[in-house]
Amino acid sequence: MRYKHIFFDLDHTLWDFEANCIETLQELYTEHALEKRGIPSFETFYASYSVINDKLWDRFRKGLITRQDLRTKRFSLTFLDFKIGDDKLSTAMGKRFIEILPTKTALFPHAVEVLDYLQQKKYPIHMITNGFEETQLLKMQHSGIQHYFTHIITSETCGSLKPHREIYDFAVNLASTTASDSIMIGDTLDVDILGAQQVGMDQVYFAPNQIVEGVKPTYTIKCLSELKAIL
Repeated sequence: MRYKHIFFDLDHTLWDFEANCIETLQELYTEHALEKRGIPSFETFYASYSVINDKLWDRFRKGLITRQDLRTKRFSLTFLDFKIGDDKLSTAMGKRFIEILPTKTALFPHAVEVLDYLQQKKYPIHMITNGFEETQLLKMQHSGIQHYFTHIITSETCGSLKPHREIYDFAVNLASTTASDSIMIGDTLDVDILGAQQVGMDQVYFAPNQIVEGVKPTYTIKCLSELKAIL
């Protein structure tokens, strides 16, 4: 086998973050009667939330804001888009979001099939994720995939975020392997792919709806089932 250890990203790679997030936010939109607060539809609420959340995650990865800032501001800033200033509501939404989201179970097509395949081929499989540890573990437990992974490395456990090399070095050392004997599978060019490149690890860019520009991954796939031809 070309590779001895497999490293996966979780959100947007195995666990369908967008589908699970939409389902969670729809529940919260109804639970908190946001239409009566002046937000005309779930679609307008989600469009605003998505833009703000992406910007805040970028700032969090750069160390510019804290985890608590991220969890509260994504809702307070979204509400301000609709001229709603309500810290109590923002805090309540942030808390409920963290409670509900990890219980959702949508995975990308062929995720379990591919994990079974890799397990049958005796690959040690590991996770490297920037998500918060408690939340990520709950996602994996509820979706039934935690047992596939030998090591689950979160940014909290090692004190570093992808794409910084420290989290990759930490993961490789924990797995008792080397970057050259490993491969990283993820959905984000400037996080998963660039980070792995910086430590000399081959990469698979999972891009079901994207065109590759700039960074050139070792492999690019549009469906997880394509991993069988690589591994």
